[in-house]
Amino acid sequence: MSLIDLAPLLRAMPPLLLVSLAAVAVAFAGGLIRSRLPMTGALLRGVGNLALIGVLVLAALRFVRIDPAFDALVPQFAMPVQRVAGGETRVPLSADGHYWIEASVNGTTQRFMVDTGATISALSAEAARGSDVKPDPLRLPVLVRTANGTTQAHLANVEDLRFGNVVASDLDAIITGSTGGLNVLGMNFLARLKSWRVEDGVLILTPRAATGSPGTNSPS
Repeated sequence: MSLIDLAPLLRAMPPLLLVSLAAVAVAFAGGLIRSRLPMTGALLRGVGNLALIGVLVLAALRFVRIDPAFDALVPQFAMPVQRVAGGETRVPLSADGHYWIEASVNGTTQRFMVDTGATISALSAEAARGSDVKPDPLRLPVLVRTANGTTQAHLANVEDLRFGNVVASDLDAIITGSTGGLNVLGMNFLARLKSWRVEDGVLILTPRAATGSPGTNSPS
């Protein structure tokens, strides 16, 4: 088979696999010439081994990224800072491709991922306990679908959620223990705003009531 025949096959292979094969080839070549060219051989083997380690790390990160628990850890590392400007709260896009918000829930600080695909907002069991948000005993549990399958969740009411210049009172939410610590702001929260949009990678949230000054809270 010629190199031309191999081209479509190589293009169809996953990039990590291609890099792995190249790293193995470099390390193997280094081993072959090490007896004649010790320094060059050792260098090639070192480069090949480092490339393989890098591939393993990337593969592990991609695997872990499937778990919602990884999302909950992301904002701990260099999370973009939300700010109030011109009566709007602006949230920069995080390095993981999500918008993260640090909010006060009944007086305690919690981190939320904004998810326009979620109908209702969600709190992890840990965040609910820490913020004194309890399941509503008069409402039946619901079934929700997560990355780990279908699970049971309890409906609750968040008395006070605020960040930037936005305040949401009596917000419906579900409490579930299957999110791995992930909290979500869904469409039932976004629908309370006057408007929300994305411009140049920044999520812009405008509350229904104007704020008196940047940084102050107002109802939405």
